[in-house]
Amino acid sequence: MGTTIRRRSVPRWAAGLAALIWLSALGTVPSQAAHAPRGGAAHRSIATYTNPVSAGAVDTFPDPSMIRGKDGLWYAYGTQNPVFQSKGEDGERILPILRSADMVTWEYAGEVFTPATQPSWHGGSRLWAPDVHYAFGRYYLYYSVPGRGTVGLVTAPTPTGPWTDRGSVLPAPSGCPAGNIDQAQFTDTDGTPYLYWGSYDTICVAELNGDRTRTEGAVTQVARGRRVEGGFVVRHDDFYYLFYSDGGCCDGAYSGYQVKAGRSTSPTGPFTDDEGTDLMALTSKAGVVVGADGNRWTGPGHNAIQTDLAGQDWLVYHGIPADSPDLAPASNGSLKLSRRPMLIDRLDWIDGWPVVRAGEGPSDGPTTAPVTTWAAGGTFNEAGLSGWRPQGDNTTGWSAASEQDAHGYVTHTPSGSGPAYLVSAADAPAELRAEADLRVASPDGAAGLAFAYRDPGNQVVAWLDRARSALVTEVRVGGTSRGERTSALPAGFSWDTWHNVAVETRGTRMTVEVTGDRLRDPVASQTRDLPAVAVRAGAVGAAVRGTGAAADNVGAAALAHPVTVRADVAQPGKLLTGHSDEFDSTTVPGTTAGSPWQWVRGPAAGVAMAGGSLTWPTQDAELHLGDNSASVLVRDAPEGDYTVETKLRFAPDRDAQQAGLVLYENDDRWLKLVHSVLPLNNGNGALLHVTEFGKEGERPTTTPPTPVANGPMFGGPTADTLWLRLTHRLDAAAQEHEVRASTSRDGIHWSRGSVWTLPVKGDLKIGLISLNRSGAVAGFDYVRTYGASRRSH
Repeated sequence: MGTTIRRRSVPRWAAGLAALIWLSALGTVPSQAAHAPRGGAAHRSIATYTNPVSAGAVDTFPDPSMIRGKDGLWYAYGTQNPVFQSKGEDGERILPILRSADMVTWEYAGEVFTPATQPSWHGGSRLWAPDVHYAFGRYYLYYSVPGRGTVGLVTAPTPTGPWTDRGSVLPAPSGCPAGNIDQAQFTDTDGTPYLYWGSYDTICVAELNGDRTRTEGAVTQVARGRRVEGGFVVRHDDFYYLFYSDGGCCDGAYSGYQVKAGRSTSPTGPFTDDEGTDLMALTSKAGVVVGADGNRWTGPGHNAIQTDLAGQDWLVYHGIPADSPDLAPASNGSLKLSRRPMLIDRLDWIDGWPVVRAGEGPSDGPTTAPVTTWAAGGTFNEAGLSGWRPQGDNTTGWSAASEQDAHGYVTHTPSGSGPAYLVSAADAPAELRAEADLRVASPDGAAGLAFAYRDPGNQVVAWLDRARSALVTEVRVGGTSRGERTSALPAGFSWDTWHNVAVETRGTRMTVEVTGDRLRDPVASQTRDLPAVAVRAGAVGAAVRGTGAAADNVGAAALAHPVTVRADVAQPGKLLTGHSDEFDSTTVPGTTAGSPWQWVRGPAAGVAMAGGSLTWPTQDAELHLGDNSASVLVRDAPEGDYTVETKLRFAPDRDAQQAGLVLYENDDRWLKLVHSVLPLNNGNGALLHVTEFGKEGERPTTTPPTPVANGPMFGGPTADTLWLRLTHRLDAAAQEHEVRASTSRDGIHWSRGSVWTLPVKGDLKIGLISLNRSGAVAGFDYVRTYGASRRSH
């Protein structure tokens, strides 16, 4: 890490919304906000935001998902939690809902269930991990029912309800050898709906039936690993990306959660990480999207994705503030939960892989906000047709209408056979993202999104053409068509309900996607090159042909500029020979006077020097919480910042065997990076080989006090020969050790992991361990320590 990261106070962005959250006579927040703010062109985007974005609205908001409603506002849904402790409320809200006009300033909008409305079939279970979509004119909210080992579904006509119970989505048994929670729905380009689900330690997928209420057919396992859960799938370019979390969500400051991703050419896999490792392989995986980076956020995970009006993707996830990681015990002291507010951060796609903020991790200071207003266009919610220009056939045929969900929208009554247009008074830029919600109720109708509009003879239109059952794009220049391009829509396409058509133009390349809900699962997409003369600033608007067409949320903004290069990565500095050892002596380290090495409970039995390596049989001994019986071989570390590296030859074959590096202060304060063997939960005896990055230390103040705690993260894939690195940075301002783990299978290409922090109390020593279960032998070729890092890509 190149600069000292200081802890920052988190401003409460939504403090100004207090007047919008009405308090009941008991001093708690009501189950439904009284009035929904309406989106529109009048709303102004803010320049910056600071995580957590849920601050000021709720105290915690785990496992968030997000959708842009047909009213032009964003809605977020979270796991059942005590979200109003700061207001004196002891109990939980069951699947709480937030609402925002700009993705960063949120207000409370209710909850899916109250104790009185929760279905009896839940058996009183707590409800987790909501996943929201829009289909067939309704909002589908899938959620986990851990007490029943299944996934539930409710539907509603608006993002805040009223919700109709649709029962359990999974059969019993589900066919997946994992916890039946953490579901995510995805629809493929052929219209096939899928459900992904699973936790600890497998993620599965199966098709859903036509109305998306039950899984059916074969169940396919697509990922497995230690504490793998929280799958979420999107399509980007030519790949399907499976996002997931591993390492443990909910252990306060010792939560090792991080988001990773694999990709495939099929929604059912096989998915591979960015090093080519199959996500079903019995090893830990690379492909980190976001992990702890040494600032105030630890355990970042359980993500969804949202796209702003400029086409920039954002990771929606939770994180745990390391300086205040735990909620007060709730529900009369029966619940002890981690504080997990909602975070958002820019999601970049670099060299075909997703990563948050080019690899810089969760943000904790003022950060450029999402684009949530258009340069041209609007939602029709407030002003109807005001500010719009009718063009083409029957310019008096346009009218404003309203409905419960979308609020304002527009329709057109034709008088002839030609198309009609309703276009913005303002122009949008040439390189843009334009979008509209469209529907077509009549078999002869078509609804379209027009952009680069000068007049009916100079424009580009993306049509939903019901007669042809297709997405059709047409370019007109100088009154002449430059050709149509047609992409079939899937059978069963719901024409009389809203679909989002989004267009992005960069240079002369135009990409169009049709989705139900802007969640990166298009049912049709099309890419074509535009003539240069057609790439120009112009109005944006709705286009209609025939009868029964309607449009809403029509607008365009300047297209986001993608980040294409990862942030600089710290590389080891100069080799510090005085803190290194090539193990070319015949004497076991730490066994002679003057040796720079010392043993804690040693020397260990069987340690020897052979062939230029230190060989060390694994011990039936532990270094974990109250059991500190294992030997540790240590030596002084340099002052300040450094990187320590070893080359480890290790082929364990039994559960719990592990060996590797440790930065050791004492038996209760250390950080380790080891090749470890762990059982696969529900794996019928299968063993996982993982790179385990763990720490042990004091838990922040709890009641009652917990003096020692332990938590793991998991790094990249293992191998019988594995290079391990721990990069230490002393954060003098925060008085913390910041340590990042990296691993390599060839000593050249490194899988960069996340960061653990440990408050400074004493000096850390460089060390080696080989422990937990006998029967394997670790071979350490060297320990090399490098000085302060240098920067490179």
